[in-house]
Amino acid sequence: MTAVEGTNLQKIAQKAKHMSINDVLRYLGVDPERGLSEEEAKRRLKEVGPNEIPGKKVSPLRKFLSYFWGPIPWMIETAAILSALVQHWEDFAIIISLLVINAVVGFWQEHKAENIMEYLKQKLALEVRVLRDGRWKTIPARELVPGDIIRLRMGDIIPADIKLIEGEFLTVDESALTGESVPVTKKIGEMVYSGSIVKRGEMTGVVVATGLSTYFGRTVQLVQSARTTSEYQKLVINIGNYLIALSIIMVTIMFIVELYRGKPVVELLRFALVLTVAAIPAALPAVMSITMAIGAYELAKRQAIVTKLVAIEELAAVDALCADKTGTLTKNQLTVYEPVSWNNFSVDDMLFYAALASKEENKDPIDLAVLRAVKYKEKLKACKQVKFVPFDPVIKHTEAEVECNGKRFRTAKGAPQVILDMVNASESLRKEVMEKVDELAKKGYRTLGVAVDFGDGWKFVGLIPLFDPPRDDSASTVKFLQRNGIRVRMITGDHIAIAKQIAKMLGIGKKIYTADQLDRARGHELIQLCENADGFAQVYPEHKFKIVKALQEAGHKVAMTGDGVNDAPALKQATWG
Repeated sequence: MTAVEGTNLQKIAQKAKHMSINDVLRYLGVDPERGLSEEEAKRRLKEVGPNEIPGKKVSPLRKFLSYFWGPIPWMIETAAILSALVQHWEDFAIIISLLVINAVVGFWQEHKAENIMEYLKQKLALEVRVLRDGRWKTIPARELVPGDIIRLRMGDIIPADIKLIEGEFLTVDESALTGESVPVTKKIGEMVYSGSIVKRGEMTGVVVATGLSTYFGRTVQLVQSARTTSEYQKLVINIGNYLIALSIIMVTIMFIVELYRGKPVVELLRFALVLTVAAIPAALPAVMSITMAIGAYELAKRQAIVTKLVAIEELAAVDALCADKTGTLTKNQLTVYEPVSWNNFSVDDMLFYAALASKEENKDPIDLAVLRAVKYKEKLKACKQVKFVPFDPVIKHTEAEVECNGKRFRTAKGAPQVILDMVNASESLRKEVMEKVDELAKKGYRTLGVAVDFGDGWKFVGLIPLFDPPRDDSASTVKFLQRNGIRVRMITGDHIAIAKQIAKMLGIGKKIYTADQLDRARGHELIQLCENADGFAQVYPEHKFKIVKALQEAGHKVAMTGDGVNDAPALKQATWG
């Protein structure tokens, strides 16, 4: 295989999705049977850099000294210099002490938070199985390069953007990236992205992008483009500028008048010191830092890490909250909602048969949802699965042969169309069932069909709607915020039908727009759309970023909350996130 220049290696990142496997392998110059050589991997690592998101490191000394820089610190330092010039050493000592106390309190609190975050990063360091020189070996994920052949298995966190080249299928949880709560199925030729989690299956893939060239990395670059000045910073700068201007005017007038009267310069310096110290709230930075440090300590006891002390002050100014749906307003946990039975079967019977076609140890979200909903748990324990066929994207259903009280029968659950085919449904039954499926889909529910065979052929049992329910405290939290003048807007990557249903349940509102409507709006129209909206659906990271920025341009103090990579740009841009 020919070597590929480092500058071209990462260019494949956004094209790989639409390229054939052979074209990708040829472009990356890799033999899928042997992988890269160690020598070539080292060369590529040197050219493209480690598979990590570079962070800006600021030296502790520089960070500590930053607390002595700014309008108010300048005034306090001026007062200290004047005190030294006129030899008022008591004033000098007090002023310097206040400066140092402020710096030490602020620096120590933020330093502790950074240490905690660094520890968490180290604990989460990944290792991967990679093919090098024809042999499988385990290496740190940061050493991956484009062209590496790696093995993905259940439970793995996907370490880079990868094109799948061998195996049956992967079920992947992409909720952290896309906000979609249900795992998606990936097959040969499809892409999986850095930060996703493998829930089921085992496949081999070729790395097409690492570091900042991944989907995750491009989101980080959007984060770095976010720029916002905190209200706290604006307040301190305004106070400082006002006091500096006032002090300069007073001292200038005093010097002119007193020099005209013939006062000695040393005496004038003493007067200048008195005026300057009087104009400076010397204790203000220290008092504010200590107050916010106490707030950070109280939040830490509630398991909230405050990395910037000013974040506590910022939250008080917020009048708009943009909230991600999946995992923030909702539990990110599929739940059964009002099942519908057919053919004289009861709902409890239907859930029982569906549970028999489930396997708890597989940790499948759908199986777990059904098992949580079943009422006959003791009856379930009395039954034994003789044979179990897990879900895969080809058959699109799970099937089990079970034995209950000496009787054997089969049960299945899966895509309604597949279950209807299994029972050889009549046209009238098929029409009736699919109309109900469509009705539930419009409300944002996904549905499972259930069938059972007692030896005389498969019978259709019913439908099980599934959805990701709101957190227990979400509705009360939304009401509390609304009562206190904060308008909540829900932002999600999910389908608009699901978004409307959740917004209705939480009392957020009915005006839910899509990403397409956002893309069409420009200037004042965009700002007006964002102000009028109760939420947005089917959005990507850049849309969330755009919404927050538009609300800020309208004069709102915007908070953003979310738990996924797709929320990061908006979190960075927000006044508080």
